Amino acid sequence: MDEGTENARRDLLKATNLVAGYGHQDICGPLDLTIGAGQALGIVGFNAAGKSTLLRTLVGYQEPVSGESIILGSFTDDSSFIYSKAVSVVFDEDAFFPSLTVEEHLQLIAGGHGVQDPQSAVDAELSFFDLTEARTELPQRLSSGQRRRLLLAAALLRPCQLLVLDEPEQRLDPAMRGALAQRLRERVNAGTALLVITHDPEFLRGVADSVLVIADGNITRVSVDEGVEAIVHG
Repeated sequence: MDEGTENARRDLLKATNLVAGYGHQDICGPLDLTIGAGQALGIVGFNAAGKSTLLRTLVGYQEPVSGESIILGSFTDDSSFIYSKAVSVVFDEDAFFPSLTVEEHLQLIAGGHGVQDPQSAVDAELSFFDLTEARTELPQRLSSGQRRRLLLAAALLRPCQLLVLDEPEQRLDPAMRGALAQRLRERVNAGTALLVITHDPEFLRGVADSVLVIADGNITRVSVDEGVEAIVHG
């Protein structure tokens, strides 16, 4: 196996001259980036700077204006079964089956991804995200905070190589934010790659190794301390 092929296998995500936007309208970029196992990259910027657009483009949910993003060495979108098994994503939108309860949603995820001792794993997520008492509720009966926690529980329940989260701290209280940051850091230390958008400086400091700052259409990779400064002072 040559060096190029070996590097491609190690890179979970590689973006080359990537420009994110809609149609022919640039929003931010260009960006060259590689993410490997056990790396955690934060993304910060003002509202409407293009954070979610960039993240969706990086992971193949949206077509780039130009350039490319390659996931797992060969995929450019989320249509592959292999991609779906390897990449776990939470964007700021609900994705539930209206006829399934909270517990049934998690049981479906656990079974579909071959989680060992699935019921114990489901119970652990219900406990961690304070959803035990809501386990028999349907999604439409949950509060917005509970729905957010259910999305996060589903994302963390399943095994993955790349975890992608868009403002996971939204609608979480400070204690839950801290617990989630610690848990994400443990996943990264165990080898999972993480891409995360956040507006919370302490959350960023707790999970990220480096940061992309988006400002005026430009994307700059900086240290975590510089990323925190960008959130606090703009």
